Amino acid sequence: MSIDRAGVPFIGLACVPSLACLAAGLVFPALLLCIPALLVALFFRDPPREPPRDTGAVVAPADGRVLFAGAAEAPGAPPGAWQQVSIFLSPLDVHVNRVPIGGRITRVDHVRGTFLPAYRPGAGASNERCEIWLDHEGRTIVFRQVVGALARRVVCRVTPGTDVRTGQRFGIMKFGSRMDLFVPIDAVLVAARGDRVRGGETVVARLGPPGGDGTRAS
Repeated sequence: MSIDRAGVPFIGLACVPSLACLAAGLVFPALLLCIPALLVALFFRDPPREPPRDTGAVVAPADGRVLFAGAAEAPGAPPGAWQQVSIFLSPLDVHVNRVPIGGRITRVDHVRGTFLPAYRPGAGASNERCEIWLDHEGRTIVFRQVVGALARRVVCRVTPGTDVRTGQRFGIMKFGSRMDLFVPIDAVLVAARGDRVRGGETVVARLGPPGGDGTRAS
């Protein structure tokens, strides 16, 4: 298992007290103070995932618990009609984010906002977030990294024009948060409220054939 590079500064900082004790010859305290560094490293873990090969399968973009699955409701949804899956990430979940389905990134928008607890219904519309739009065979998929009360920063590593594949790593959310996923209205949702999902592996929706009612990416 690897560690996401965003965690390196945090792990290094967490190691300082332990190294200081070790330099002073305090071996036992140094060992005890290694525990926080290990916990930080665990937070930034990046385990391998095996995406499904099903045509039209949309996978969870993040680990966590499904907060909502159903028809998207305004004002939080992008313009148009969508099905929505929202996933809450606790501090114990893997926070590396993965692309829900292969395609081309068409938009990446960073929206400033509040820092409400990520599990609240209005957090997706009002909290600071990074919104990614993807074109999959002429159909649009939108997914959002949403900050929370503890998670004050998201890292997005894709840009418009990038071709991506299902399950590919694209960023990370730090210390809690939420992921909102919007798929065309004619998509079939597989996930249900309360489900535990694994980013890049768990199928949460299935798209119909190209030419359905999905909005084209702009």
